[in-house]
Amino acid sequence: VQLQASGGGLVQAGGSLRLSCAASGLNFRINSMYWYRQAPGKQRELVASISSKSTTNYTDSVKGRFTISRDNVKRTVSLQMNSLKEEDTARYYCYTDFRGRDFWGQGTQVTVSS
Repeated sequence: VQLQASGGGLVQAGGSLRLSCAASGLNFRINSMYWYRQAPGKQRELVASISSKSTTNYTDSVKGRFTISRDNVKRTVSLQMNSLKEEDTARYYCYTDFRGRDFWGQGTQVTVSS
């Protein structure tokens, strides 16, 4: 299983970014997919998830600003991030579990400046 994340960068507060994660080596359609983030000195936290039926969940701090989506044909999961805040600065990771094992992407850095 490979997860390849992309789309991070430097953006001013209030701006937008779209992260994408391309998955291979698993039955993508039946897997729930997740975005996590980790800021320096902080624990990794779950940001958003999307089930195989496209049911979504978000951590409270991003509700109304972030949108997770999936494309089962392209085998990608995306995270549209709007109204970004300085506290959204972190390395963002896509994650899934498959056959009892955890799989993480390499992460993509998001930096929000004031």
